Amino acid sequence: MRETVPDLVTLRILRAIDDTGTVGAAATAVGLSQQAASARIADVERDLGLSLVRRTRQGSSLTDHGRLVVEWSGRLLAEADALALSIRALRADTVAVLAVAASQTLAEAFAPAWMAAFRAATDGAACRLTSGNSAFVVDEVRSGRAAVGLVETPEVPADLGSAPIRTDRLVVVVAPDHPWASLDRPLTARDLTETGLVLREAGSGTRRTLELALSSHTSPDGTPAPLVLAEPAAVLATTGAIRAAVATGIGPSVLSEAAVRDDVARGALATVPVAGLSLERPFTALWKNGVALPAAAETLFAILRASSQGEAVT
Repeated sequence: MRETVPDLVTLRILRAIDDTGTVGAAATAVGLSQQAASARIADVERDLGLSLVRRTRQGSSLTDHGRLVVEWSGRLLAEADALALSIRALRADTVAVLAVAASQTLAEAFAPAWMAAFRAATDGAACRLTSGNSAFVVDEVRSGRAAVGLVETPEVPADLGSAPIRTDRLVVVVAPDHPWASLDRPLTARDLTETGLVLREAGSGTRRTLELALSSHTSPDGTPAPLVLAEPAAVLATTGAIRAAVATGIGPSVLSEAAVRDDVARGALATVPVAGLSLERPFTALWKNGVALPAAAETLFAILRASSQGEAVT
């Protein structure tokens, strides 16, 4: 009699369901569509003659049989991960191009210096850089299209490897003739929510940082007082487009201090202090768990670590 054993991908799906509580999130964690993950579960349940996953309107969980299968498969999955890592390590040094995905602020304000330092440190090794919002970068790393991701969102996916790079600060910027530029007091968090701002799209790390800061806002006596952004004056896809829109008077914005430093220095934009709102956020490097990174990635990480410690990177 032929023994039926679930394949490694299906075992990973079951383990991810136990971790995340939904088939959709589990499918994303292993790089499949929800439909494909559900089909694999149905196939293995039919082959084994056992119910492994319990589905409800609130999510999904493993049955008692499912938990046992996941528990028994722990050693097998660990050995498979070690094997995959070893095999990929054999060809790590042969990777011709290091694919890096970076979110907009990082790509515009920091990546050029990092890339120049990388070329110098590797005698001109190729590094392909693509950019988009933080959600785009996470997708690029999960899919394997990018070996390394650089993001500015404060919400780092638990299914990816990560390491902090440095801390960034957001600032409120306006056109020099905007009324806020001549205020004799700092703005309040409520001022920001009662004004239409020029913002990035949903999925942007900059916008998400602001939203989270407002949602955790407290009153002066420490009482929680969450705030929500007003309808935006405009939603634009790049930091450069937002800087130009703010300079022409379309509305204020909240952007990385590093991204607007030159505009402020030449008088195209003015920064406005804001009280009672923490607008610091981490820059984070991401990679896919269980995947051996090419040797060139370690060189890039060394450059990023030097940057986070304030050392020269060129």
